Amino acid sequence: MRLIRTLALACFCAVLALALSPERATAAGPACHGKFVNPITDVCWSCLFPLSVGGLKIWPGNRPDPSNPASPICACTDPLPRIGISVGFWEPARLADVTMKPWCFPNLGGVRIAPGFDIGQGYLAGPSMVGGRSQSTAKWHVHWYVYPLLYWMELLTDFVCFEQASFDIAYMTEVDPLWQDDALSGLINPEAIVFANPIAQAACAADCIAGTASLPLDPLFWCAGCQGSMYPMNGNIPSSIGHVQSSRLALSRFAYKMHRQGLAWGTMGSKGLCAKYLMPIMRKQQYRFQMVNPIPTVSGRFACSAIGASTFPPDAGRAYPAAGEDMGYLVWRKRNCCVL
Repeated sequence: MRLIRTLALACFCAVLALALSPERATAAGPACHGKFVNPITDVCWSCLFPLSVGGLKIWPGNRPDPSNPASPICACTDPLPRIGISVGFWEPARLADVTMKPWCFPNLGGVRIAPGFDIGQGYLAGPSMVGGRSQSTAKWHVHWYVYPLLYWMELLTDFVCFEQASFDIAYMTEVDPLWQDDALSGLINPEAIVFANPIAQAACAADCIAGTASLPLDPLFWCAGCQGSMYPMNGNIPSSIGHVQSSRLALSRFAYKMHRQGLAWGTMGSKGLCAKYLMPIMRKQQYRFQMVNPIPTVSGRFACSAIGASTFPPDAGRAYPAAGEDMGYLVWRKRNCCVL
């Protein structure tokens, strides 16, 4: 097993060295910007809170929190019958690149790892003007990393609620045809046609206010609050008003898409105490997004804001022309768990 790990590491280093070579960088396309996430200085550790036992917040924090199971006592039957204590907390579980440049990995140090053949959307150098100055479009790609930071740092040894996994690139939209085509994405979100009307979209204003002031409105599942509509579930943003707003909308759509495809599951509420569960209609209250590239947001009330919250308070001025198209986000996930 040690030999296999050594060979795998050597292969990865060889691929990384090839990707970082100047000749390949020039041939691959536009420059990719980014840096590795420092788990000490680039992570908003106060985003762990509130911490609750049952319905009681024992470490409240200054951020809104969805409701927790009222009883502090919980019981599970799988794999063995057991009784425990119901706890609730936020965990940094995933890392995401959101970039307009195919095969650009900002959270891996700004490296381009292209396969050597034409796949994925072509590069779009910033939002393009379509139909005059009042409208612009953007195309984003997302890379989804397994990133169970609390487990790696062993903050609580043998805490069963932490996801025990290693770092991995779990999904890349460059190889997903549904992500790049509005018509094909209808295969997983056929209900989009029901909400493609002014009345349904006007309701998103309420989600914008709720997400900024407290928590997004889960019943308005077709809304991404201040960012726009959740449909279609791809990176084609028809109304881009800035890199931060546009990239957060693409990430929100991607998270919803992962739930719809059964690749992301529910972890919050009474149903999540004993195990993860299918959540084909994503509950927006389960997630917070924290920017880590190009400039980390590590403090303040809006450092890890909810899906649909306004981007003005925390992220104004955090995207700049040189690297504004290469964004990185740490995805915080609400977790309710029955602890022995």
